[in-house]
Amino acid sequence: MQVTALQANSPLPGLIQPTVQTLSLTAWAKSHRALIESQLHQRGGILFRGFQVQGAEDFGEFMQAIAQELMSYTYRSTPRTHVQGKVYTSTEYPPNRSIPLHNEMAYANQYPAKIAFYCVQPAEQGGETPIADSRRVFTGIDPTIRARFQQQGVLYVRNYGGGLDLPWQNVFQTEQRSVVEDYCRRANINFEWWGQDQFQTRQICAAIATHPQTGELVWFNQAHLFHVSGLEPAVQQSLLASSSHLPRNAYYGDGSVIEDSVLASIRQVYAQETITFLWQAGDVLLLDNLLAAHGRRPFVGHRTVLAGMADPIISKSR
Repeated sequence: MQVTALQANSPLPGLIQPTVQTLSLTAWAKSHRALIESQLHQRGGILFRGFQVQGAEDFGEFMQAIAQELMSYTYRSTPRTHVQGKVYTSTEYPPNRSIPLHNEMAYANQYPAKIAFYCVQPAEQGGETPIADSRRVFTGIDPTIRARFQQQGVLYVRNYGGGLDLPWQNVFQTEQRSVVEDYCRRANINFEWWGQDQFQTRQICAAIATHPQTGELVWFNQAHLFHVSGLEPAVQQSLLASSSHLPRNAYYGDGSVIEDSVLASIRQVYAQETITFLWQAGDVLLLDNLLAAHGRRPFVGHRTVLAGMADPIISKSR
């Protein structure tokens, strides 16, 4: 079975289609794991199209077939619903909102090496999952900008309890403050409680990662997504006017403000490297989470895309 490029001008994503319509993706993946790994490291992502995938359980078994360890979605940054096992819905933002390109959980000291998406039902219109090669994003960013981020990293600040973002109980998947505190200490996250339910976390993470297998440098952070400038102007102005504690924001690792011009430049590189395709029912998109960023386009109509993460990587503390 050949691996081809979905689009003529880019190796990402590779496309694998069966020659037999009744071929199970899980069964095929179990016997072709080495091919999948090599293509992931080369291309950054693979789109499996035309295979038999029988719902969330089968998708979860596919993830088990291509991974060492499946991951639960803890230390959350977006709303999702647990479906079964280690399978979740994709981010449940309103259909009219875009989700910027990002690498999953790059704001944390533990993140998945692999992330996969299973299209149960494509939207009537829109709803694409755009992707981009994180190696090309890295090389496309101004070297001066890269150097500062590489030296200082990114400081992620999150404030809980204001009703404007996920509550800490959802983020950490617990009602117990002691469990949250233990998690933060293990993850090298600074924290502070304000009263009964208000809570702040501050964590410095690397902005650039080295792929553990290929040795390539990749742009790997969510500064452009966490930063207040990523919000719609009206929302941004309202938050800045009403509160000194934004639900989330990003700074250089030394705590200084990231210039809007720098963030605009980074977002422009992402836009230049964006690759899109239309979902088909039954598609499975498997990404190397360090080599490929992903997002979501606005959509019309019902859309069901499930997600799973695997093979946790623990980054070195800064």
